[in-house]
Amino acid sequence: MDSTSTRPARSLVTARTAAVWQVLRREQERQGRELTVLDVGGGTGGFAVPLAEAGHRVTVVDASPDALAALDRRAADAGVADRVRAVQGDGDALGGLVAPGSVDLILCHAVLEVVDEPTEVVAAITAALRPGGALSVLVAGRAAAVLGRAVNGHLSAAAALVDDPEGRAGPRDTLRRRYDATSAAALLTAAGLTVEEIHGVRVLADLLPAAVVESDPQLLLELELSLATQPPFRDIAAQLHLFARRP
Repeated sequence: MDSTSTRPARSLVTARTAAVWQVLRREQERQGRELTVLDVGGGTGGFAVPLAEAGHRVTVVDASPDALAALDRRAADAGVADRVRAVQGDGDALGGLVAPGSVDLILCHAVLEVVDEPTEVVAAITAALRPGGALSVLVAGRAAAVLGRAVNGHLSAAAALVDDPEGRAGPRDTLRRRYDATSAAALLTAAGLTVEEIHGVRVLADLLPAAVVESDPQLLLELELSLATQPPFRDIAAQLHLFARRP
C-alpha cells in the first residue's frame, strides 16, 4: 500500500480530531499494509470512511439503523462502499459479530461512557484483536466536565461529578460514567492490553469562542497537538484518547 494513502483527508484533520488522527496515521504507517479495521459504535463513518479511503477494510458495528444507513450513503459517495461493512449490534455482543483474533485495529470512540458494562465491551474487543493488534479508545474526561460546569455556574452539578464514583452529574446526566487517565488505563490493562499512549483531545477547542477558533485554525491545531501529551493540559481535555495493544 502506498504510504501516502494512509493520510486522512486534510479537511478531516481539525483541532477536534488531530490528536486521534495523528496516532491512527502513525499506526497505519507502522503496519504498512491493508488493515482489517473494526469501528465499534462508529455511527455514520466519520473515522471509518477515511480509513477505507486510505485502503483499509472497515466493519462498523452500531446499534442505530439510521446511523448505519447514513454510513452506507457516505461510503458510496466516497467510492469505498466495497471496503465498508455495516453491522447492526452492540459493543458487548462482538463475540457473535466478529471472529475472534481477526482484527488489526479497533476503534471504540465515545462508547465506554454509555454502555451498561464497559468491562464486557473491552473484553470482547480484546478477544477480537489479533496478537499485536491495536485499540483506539476515546472516552469522556471527568476533569473537563467538572471544570465546565463550575465555570458556567453549575456548582452543584460540578460537586456531584467530583463526589460520584462514576463521574456523573446526577440522574439526568446523559453519560453513565466519565474517566481520568488512570481509570481508563486501568480498564484496558485489566483486559490484558498494554497502554502505549494517552492523549488529551479537545484541550482548548471546546473552551474558545467560535470567532477565535475560526481566526487561526492552524495555530489552534498546533496548540492542541502540543498540549495533547502534556499533563496537566492532557488531563483537563474534554476527551481522553488511549492507544493500546494486545500482546
